[in-house]
Amino acid sequence: MKSCLAFLLVISISISSLSQVNPKNTQHDAAMNQYVSTLMQKMTLEEKIGQLNLPSIGFDVTGPVLSQGVEEKIRKGLVGGVFNTYTPIAVRKLQQLAVNETRLKIPLLFGYDVIHGHRTIFPIALGLSSSWDTALIERTARAAALEATADGLNWVFSPMVDIARDPRWGRVSEGAGEDPWLGSQIAKAMVKGYQGTDLSKDNAVLACVKHFALYGAGEAGRDYNTVDMSRIRMFNEYLLPYKAAVEAGVGSIMSSFNEIDGVPASGNKWLLTDLLRRQWGFRGLVVSDYTSINEMVNHGVGDEKKVGELSLNAGLDMDMVGEIFIRYGIDLVKSGRVAQTQVDAACRRILEAKYKLGLFQDPYRFVNEERPAREMMSADKLELSKEAAMKSMVLLKNAGQALPLQANKKIAFIGPLVKNQRDLIGSWSGAGDWKKAVSIWDALQQKFGADKFLYAKGCNLVQDSVLRKRLNDHDGQLTIDPMSPAQMIDQAVQTANQADVVVAVLGEAFGMTGEAASRSMIGLLENQLELLKALKNTGKPIVLVLMSGRPLTLEWENANCEAILETWFSGSQAGNAIASVLFGEYNPSGKLSMTFPRNTGQIPIYYNAKNTGRPIDPNNKYSTKYLDVPNTPLYPFGFGLSYTTFNYGEIQLSSASIKPGASITASVAVTNTGKFDGVETVQLYVRDMIGSISRPVKELRGFKKISLKVGESGTVHFKITVDDLKFFNADLKFVAEPGDFKLFIGGNSQDVKEIGFTLVK
Repeated sequence: MKSCLAFLLVISISISSLSQVNPKNTQHDAAMNQYVSTLMQKMTLEEKIGQLNLPSIGFDVTGPVLSQGVEEKIRKGLVGGVFNTYTPIAVRKLQQLAVNETRLKIPLLFGYDVIHGHRTIFPIALGLSSSWDTALIERTARAAALEATADGLNWVFSPMVDIARDPRWGRVSEGAGEDPWLGSQIAKAMVKGYQGTDLSKDNAVLACVKHFALYGAGEAGRDYNTVDMSRIRMFNEYLLPYKAAVEAGVGSIMSSFNEIDGVPASGNKWLLTDLLRRQWGFRGLVVSDYTSINEMVNHGVGDEKKVGELSLNAGLDMDMVGEIFIRYGIDLVKSGRVAQTQVDAACRRILEAKYKLGLFQDPYRFVNEERPAREMMSADKLELSKEAAMKSMVLLKNAGQALPLQANKKIAFIGPLVKNQRDLIGSWSGAGDWKKAVSIWDALQQKFGADKFLYAKGCNLVQDSVLRKRLNDHDGQLTIDPMSPAQMIDQAVQTANQADVVVAVLGEAFGMTGEAASRSMIGLLENQLELLKALKNTGKPIVLVLMSGRPLTLEWENANCEAILETWFSGSQAGNAIASVLFGEYNPSGKLSMTFPRNTGQIPIYYNAKNTGRPIDPNNKYSTKYLDVPNTPLYPFGFGLSYTTFNYGEIQLSSASIKPGASITASVAVTNTGKFDGVETVQLYVRDMIGSISRPVKELRGFKKISLKVGESGTVHFKITVDDLKFFNADLKFVAEPGDFKLFIGGNSQDVKEIGFTLVK
């Protein structure tokens, strides 16, 4: 048993030192400091505040306001960067205004939402995270940076690292799921991919981690909603991926829409100054989310001038679209409500970002009309898109080896997503051209010939007129087939009756996920389920291919379909990737990074929960449980099947105990017992059995991929150190407490082998 005090082992690392940036100034830092200081001495207060302004002009609007008169404001020195403008021609035009027609010739930043690719679109972030392949994810970010910089951009608003445990929230599609440890590894990989090793290179972009902080914990899964949680939960769960991005050297951070401890993030001094800068040592710039400063008025903390004051004093540097700073900044400083040192600090951080990007040396560093032809959707990037798509797909069910498909069988492909292109690249697909996406049908035609397979649309993607209008009012691009729903189902049934096996391709429209796309019910839409039930009545085996931006509730589908393949929104090469997986050219290896609930009533449901005082016990009335559904998920975190099977041996430990400064090694033999070569993601979890505060039933602490041929065995080794056992205690000290632990290894969070060990004082 552990004593809370006598045997407390406090690892002597303070919160602030965990990610402290090296304080030594390099020669580059000294030159930058001198340059920026000299420039700022020439700047008026108005020009300094102008650097804090980030208006939107160009191709996309991601909020309710569009900036006005931007070009004239640039001429007056009232713009520090521009949001939503890209292409070398458009960027050069605005950069010339800043460099040639302003007093101090300060170049502009050019930012854009490059989320899962720029022109070449990769799987949505939730899909990429299901690959559990951080090297692959880093490569996709690097490819996106190459295309973005070729298009004139030098700043991307990515990665989104918000921990999310409520799949009703549409923005789960943009993140890495529910686990802080996995999310942290992915955050670091993406920062490295975007920024590279030298920001001054013309193919590196300033990354922007978002949304700081806790945005993924909105109540009821509703976007922009209230967030309220304890500091202990913040530090142990939700803050970790942001902190990992800071440790990886991310150059900028975006504040979130929600409040923290009752104070909106964009005006929260504890969050932006005390935690981010003083404790974590972050030295980059902080930008607001789209009009998030203005929206603090609706939070009820003051009028526009007051929220501007709160934001500047909190340590927020740049105002995205809201233009609060340029309206009220001078008066706030002159009235003494904001110290000029606050404005100077914000201005300096923005100028430093421009210096690091090499913009003062060459304002047109990212404007090269020859680069787009080389970079955009090049053959290597398209191949990477296909690879990422295949590795992201998760096989959820495969009864009777329904997959892979046999090309010599009669196969009917049925569903509104078989020939669809637009939805393949998902939401937040930025500058991607959906018309260049490869549909499943086009891939099949190319691979097998024009007349190989049967086809029927079966139903509209969205039949409900209210939902369809709501989506189309915001560019949902949904159409209605001239046939009636009944006629389409009849045609689908007739087609299915001619086949040996039916592949139903169903799921969400791209507009049903992403920002402002929360859903209260997350199953297949009623008209799609009606089609699926009609196909079931034919008696033909059904392979369900899903496209979605979130976990779905699939109880009926799991009970009635022979196979289910989750493909997410797979990107530019979706069709080719799906065809390769369906026909066995690639053996799926994806693992869920977010739990699939049985129904919405279980939400939130996640693997690393804590025990209650009355744990699940079906034989005890007075234990935590539902009366109408099991407490367990439909598919747990880390779950994903293969066309082959893997057997895990018993865990072997190098020692039954561990002490500070030492480590132990856990080993497990894994054998491919099936009929296909395959890749297994072996997962390591730990549990602190007794702590000074209650601890989760499992926490991911590592994973390794192993590739095994048929009949082959391999041994996977994990090194466990005291660092893997630390957590933030009630005093928010990062500690490891001596006592008993359990270690789990398996192919998902639920099906594991386990063994005990002890941390000794």
